[in-house]
Amino acid sequence: MSSYHLAQLNIATMKYPAEAPEMADFTNNLERINALADQSPGFIWRLQTEEGDATAIDFFGPDILVNMSVWLDGESLHDYVYRTSHARIMSRRKEWFERFEDSYTVLWWIPEGHIPTLEEANEKLELLRANGPTAEAFTFKQGFPAPQ
Repeated sequence: MSSYHLAQLNIATMKYPAEAPEMADFTNNLERINALADQSPGFIWRLQTEEGDATAIDFFGPDILVNMSVWLDGESLHDYVYRTSHARIMSRRKEWFERFEDSYTVLWWIPEGHIPTLEEANEKLELLRANGPTAEAFTFKQGFPAPQ
């Protein structure tokens, strides 16, 4: 068994203010989708404020939503992202979020028990953008095994 867990960061630039009617289907489903993550097999932790989500965190800018979480392994994260109602709601992301020209999702391995910071996550995203997928910062499409 690995002594590492998988961390993920994804960011999205909103097309409209969070309270705009155009964002209602997204914001109205946020609590349900976050609860689904919290209850998913392999889920360990997610970034959130006292309100239970991360929409008020503006580390990357005032219009950029951030999602960061830690999972037991890649299979657990993959199952949540692509095999739950999360996939159905995020299939509509073009309605709510601008298209990124660069990477907006990054995965990396962390020692078991470590909680990543936004600074660490940003470093990983920048590493991915600069070098493409490596064992230090990678994507779903091109993953790397946990360190031995």
